[in-house]
Amino acid sequence: MVSKAYSIIIGAVIALALLFVFFGSWYTVDETERGVLLRNGALVGVVDPGLSFKTPFIESVRFISTQSQVTSYDGLQAYSKDQQSANLKVSVSWHIAPSDVAKVYTQFKDLDGIRDRMISRQVPTQVENVFGKFNAVAAVQNRVQLVNDISTAIKATITGPVIIDSVQVENIDFSDAYEKAIEARMAAEVQVKTREQQLATEQVQAQIRVTQAQAEADSQLAQAKADAQATELRGKAEAEAIRARAQALASNQNLVELTKAERWNGVLPTTVLPNGTLPFIDAK
Repeated sequence: MVSKAYSIIIGAVIALALLFVFFGSWYTVDETERGVLLRNGALVGVVDPGLSFKTPFIESVRFISTQSQVTSYDGLQAYSKDQQSANLKVSVSWHIAPSDVAKVYTQFKDLDGIRDRMISRQVPTQVENVFGKFNAVAAVQNRVQLVNDISTAIKATITGPVIIDSVQVENIDFSDAYEKAIEARMAAEVQVKTREQQLATEQVQAQIRVTQAQAEADSQLAQAKADAQATELRGKAEAEAIRARAQALASNQNLVELTKAERWNGVLPTTVLPNGTLPFIDAK
């Protein structure tokens, strides 16, 4: 009886073990990774995302991420072209192409290996080389160009199964004394630019005033010429009228008497000087 119960227990344990092995041989590969299938330690293939099965005890799977990775390097020391020391913080974004997963495993085993043996060996060197081509002031003022040059250098030297997506220079830290000197210099340059803009504005305003003054002078001159021409024309017209009237009077003496009659209001003067004569009208 005891022997039979013992056999049942042993059988149940074996069944459970077999079930555990069977169900444990199924595995899932996520969309953001690839599986490296090993048979007795040898690479036999790369498993795509989805549900897969491996032979128990013989095959195993290593998972390698194909997502973008970010590795930061803080405190990278470099010297500028004018021998100014600086500490830089640089971040590198990179990933593994799914088609290169097998190569990554055979050459570097995992992502830590490719980061330590490829990326981390090249980034400090390339940052130092590129930073050494810039003066300290240029490194600050032309930061976009600095980042582009560092990114180009890193991408050119790190090739193979790793793909460099982007490089960012997050911080450039010079000595406190030199940073103060840079701030003072930039402040002085800003003042110079501001003064140049003020002078340009003043020149424009002065030119506007000159233009306005010239326009006013031209307007006054034109008005004076118009007035002079009008006066000249009136004088000529009056002279012409006087000359015509004189000619008319000279040719017709009766016109004088007619003019007198037209201008007399018909009232005789109330006061006559001694020996004076009364005005009269010749009505002939």
